[in-house]
Amino acid sequence: MQGLPNPESCFVERLSQAQRGITQLAALKSDVIRCAQMVQQTLRDGRSVITCGNGGSAAEALHFAEELSGRYRSNRPALAALSLSADPTALTCIANDFGFDQVFSRQVEAIGRKGDALIVLSTSGNSPNILRALDVARARGLRTVGLLGQDGGKALSLCDIPLVVRGVDGAAVQEVHQMIIHIICETLEPTNP
Repeated sequence: MQGLPNPESCFVERLSQAQRGITQLAALKSDVIRCAQMVQQTLRDGRSVITCGNGGSAAEALHFAEELSGRYRSNRPALAALSLSADPTALTCIANDFGFDQVFSRQVEAIGRKGDALIVLSTSGNSPNILRALDVARARGLRTVGLLGQDGGKALSLCDIPLVVRGVDGAAVQEVHQMIIHIICETLEPTNP
């Protein structure tokens, strides 16, 4: 295979992006804490955390939901969480009948209740299906959080708590989003497991 990049230069670039991402995460400290407190309160209130994303962000949305409903580190009671990216039958049915831009909003309409939290993950903040889900969530009284990249895109103004990772590539944005997810999970672990 010709024309492939030098592995050493790839390593150096990924490390540089990750370091810039960590700097961005440090700048988001107060908003990450506010988000963690909101997730705690949502669950205390007996409400649910709903996640969604596309592609790699869908994988992170799934990971976040399973960390809550399954376990993160310790055996604690299950926490109410669901990823809208998880059900291929719902995704393909809705995409086929209504269009891909409604794959998440239709699910929010079906299961989202006032006081639930919708947490969207998007490296651009401009995915039409994410924007529609946020619109429906806000109309139904859900709390909204965006784990976003670039400048936050159109999703920025639709999120009660936007967590925007700026100035790094999509891969580094997703890496920082994963760290935010784990920080939130840390705050839901019992202090005496």
